[in-house]
Amino acid sequence: MITGVVITLNESKNIVECIQSLQKVCSEIVVVDSNSTDNTRELAESLGAKVVIQSYLGDGIQKNVGLAHTENNWILSIDADERLTDEMVSAIKQLDLSSTPHDAFAFRRRNYIGSRWIKQCGWYPDFCIRLYDKSQTRFAEVKQHAAVQAKNPERINADLIHYSFENLGQLFAKPGRNFSGRAAKIMYKKGKKANSFSPFLHGLNAFIRKYFFQKGFLGGVDGMTVALSSAVNSYLKYAKLLEYQRDPKVLENEDFDKVW
Repeated sequence: MITGVVITLNESKNIVECIQSLQKVCSEIVVVDSNSTDNTRELAESLGAKVVIQSYLGDGIQKNVGLAHTENNWILSIDADERLTDEMVSAIKQLDLSSTPHDAFAFRRRNYIGSRWIKQCGWYPDFCIRLYDKSQTRFAEVKQHAAVQAKNPERINADLIHYSFENLGQLFAKPGRNFSGRAAKIMYKKGKKANSFSPFLHGLNAFIRKYFFQKGFLGGVDGMTVALSSAVNSYLKYAKLLEYQRDPKVLENEDFDKVW
């Protein structure tokens, strides 16, 4: 049997469909909530999910919190804005998890902007491990962009839907996200250095990679916008890091204990 694990913060718009999606293959659902101020918790509990309250600790760390509250070894971890496709449900049901030699399974992820499936810019096929055996592996204990540290994963040719952004504007300013600021803080704490050319060079490199090498030019306006947002994010990350290095006042006013 499988336990579904979801981390949430004010996900009342998504949590019902997310849990209903998981219930197609999971005998148990655990929601790890970061002190939501909407009715995320109530909605989750009304659908039979077990809700665990935990202030946000960072991506990988938070996703591992729920493991102590699960009854099954096999964990299906998805975000609140992700959904299982029918083909993914079918693929999971066909797996023999009791005797498989694999410690995890990866699925293709379809990333959407609004209702538009983005197939360029490295957004598809975006293989990511979502089903894993907690007795053998788990998410890396890192605060950003965590992945399951499986030693023998298997790729499954089935899709997971990810409603990444509601519209193009959110690519640049999705509520509750500050990837460049968080990344800059993390880099500064690790002793990473930037120079006056770093923001431009990293921003340019991100654009070229997304637009040309990952064929964003085939995606029209959406491909161009994704490439530009990647460039802006990369530029800002290094510009903020450089600011910490050269402006004592900014550095003094920043709380590096509150990256999240």
